[in-house]
Amino acid sequence: MKSLTGKITLVTGASRGVGKGIALGLGEAGATVYVTGRTVEEGKAAVSLPGTIYQTAEEITKLGGKGIAVRCDHLEDEEVRELFQRIQTEQNRLDILVNNVWGGYEFFNDGTEFWKEKGFWTAPISRWDKAFQSGVRAHYVASVLAAPIMITQQSGLIVNISFFAAQRDDKGVSYAAAKAADDRMAIAMAHELREHHVAVVSIYPGLVRTESVMKSAEFFDLSNSESPQFIGRAITALATDPNVMQKSGQILVAAAVAKEYGFTDIDGKQPRPITVNEV
Repeated sequence: MKSLTGKITLVTGASRGVGKGIALGLGEAGATVYVTGRTVEEGKAAVSLPGTIYQTAEEITKLGGKGIAVRCDHLEDEEVRELFQRIQTEQNRLDILVNNVWGGYEFFNDGTEFWKEKGFWTAPISRWDKAFQSGVRAHYVASVLAAPIMITQQSGLIVNISFFAAQRDDKGVSYAAAKAADDRMAIAMAHELREHHVAVVSIYPGLVRTESVMKSAEFFDLSNSESPQFIGRAITALATDPNVMQKSGQILVAAAVAKEYGFTDIDGKQPRPITVNEV
């Protein structure tokens, strides 16, 4: 992988899961990585899973980057503004923003039952609100605050972490609509930022071996799965591509990016790019 030494990056929602993996993928390339989240003490997360922003930052530094943990609730605009003001003050630039933070996963249960309701009319209205406020809106607000910094420097990469649910009819109405909104937001932002040499893309992971997935590993076929860090390597490859603007406005699949740029997962395997019909 090419180096991100000297590059300033921000990954939202990085206490665990895909966000943590992305942060580690950027860190192993030498980047300075700001990581946000609400979990600052082990065992006191909103979900029964391990991980804190401080643990993520420490692991980034051990991999050769520089991890900086910032407690931030992305539902609170003032906290997000303070985050970007801090980055501007401390670094005077921002090269990569990864919009990963998300909410509304209450319909996933521990164990074998993953869909709690059958039909959107049986789900609480809050499901929609959480997906759009903690997810789509949070991505929009972070992008609004990142754009002026990147425009000033006439460079940058904004990545929305999305998923194939955006193109499926059977993945839950609120989840599918929110992910589709993330994709369209990336496309429209790319159009407006193109003249400023700022690239915007959506990236789809495959089946990722997050803490949540591994907790119920017996119910998954992990033969073509990806480590969370794999998606970080995909973003690193894009960020170090001098022709990344050619991909701006596209919806990309992490495993396809890996094949194009010639990198593997942390275990040396080459995950096969899946299609929308395989999800």
